[in-house]
Amino acid sequence: MSAPLSIRFDESLPARLRRRTQSRAGSSALRGLGHDVAAIAEQPALRAMTDEDVLARAAARGQWLLTGNVKDFQPILQQARQAGAPAAGLLFTSSRAFPRSRKNPGPLIGAIHAWLAAGTAPPPLVEDWLADPGT
Repeated sequence: MSAPLSIRFDESLPARLRRRTQSRAGSSALRGLGHDVAAIAEQPALRAMTDEDVLARAAARGQWLLTGNVKDFQPILQQARQAGAPAAGLLFTSSRAFPRSRKNPGPLIGAIHAWLAAGTAPPPLVEDWLADPGT
């Protein structure tokens, strides 16, 4: 049986979503469902890292990185793959598919839960797009 997926949220995601995944009591929406999730914003040392370093760290730990920053991360991923470096999985999302509502992060949280629950293959599948599970 494969290990559960681990996912980290890039700082490009809305602060409210990041806060919903951060819980000192461990009862946040996604953690409460048993998922290994964390936000870059939870660790000040990580917030100071470059995108390249964030991706390299995720790769070294076998984690996926959820980001809406396709423009910056896709080229970094391609460079890493061309160099033969280990690649983290990048899970992309967009504000078009999931409008960034401060009052209702529920649809995005639901889509992340569905993606994680589906048991998407761990790396070397290195790129995926988050989709609305209702479509």
